[in-house]
Amino acid sequence: MAPLLELDDVSARYGQVTALHGVSLTVGAGEVVALLGANGAGKTTTLRAVSGTVRRTGSIVVGGKRLVRAGPEAVARAGVAHVPEGRGIFAELTVWENLRMGSYMRRGRTDFTTVLDYFPWLESRRSQQAGTLSGGEQQMLALARAFLQRPKLLMLDEPSLGLAPLVTREVFRVVGDLNAREGLAVLVVEQNAAIALAAAGRAYVLETGRIAMSGSADELRSNNAVRSAYLGY
Repeated sequence: MAPLLELDDVSARYGQVTALHGVSLTVGAGEVVALLGANGAGKTTTLRAVSGTVRRTGSIVVGGKRLVRAGPEAVARAGVAHVPEGRGIFAELTVWENLRMGSYMRRGRTDFTTVLDYFPWLESRRSQQAGTLSGGEQQMLALARAFLQRPKLLMLDEPSLGLAPLVTREVFRVVGDLNAREGLAVLVVEQNAAIALAAAGRAYVLETGRIAMSGSADELRSNNAVRSAYLGY
């Protein structure tokens, strides 16, 4: 069975600076995959290469569609939702206006009932300005907005950034529920390697824009180099 997402020899650059060098990776349907690495390793650029917000070459295929020349709108229509680092919510809009923006790409009537099953607190905050929410609430709103696109693949960039450990666990619990109950595939970039490997079935390690290592989450957890560099023991 072909992967849902397949990157083959993908390179990306910012001006004259090459940030990715021939990256190849896959995400299967319904799979959670983590992308680990130090700051500047190319993790965010990998997600941006998929979503079409950086110049890239190589092959990017989502659900059988070749997207390396596609822009962000075409990538979203192919079934990819990208929650960027910093969440990317519209701070001046209300919670409900943010959710409606998430449903913009969908054809037909949007069913808000399902999203409220996962994020019930949104109903009571629907008129609140999004920028006044706590960091954890903003991250949850960003997840809810992405889910309203009904994507095949959800890409998360540093979802734990700036959050307390308890809130981080709740964010990953919801991501796990979306994966288990909706069959949503997830590609997550996360500095907290321990929680990322706990959530993922497989992982890749990026170093200086190249895949340095890959394997099951259990294999990487037991790898001495990964333990020393990213797990702290």
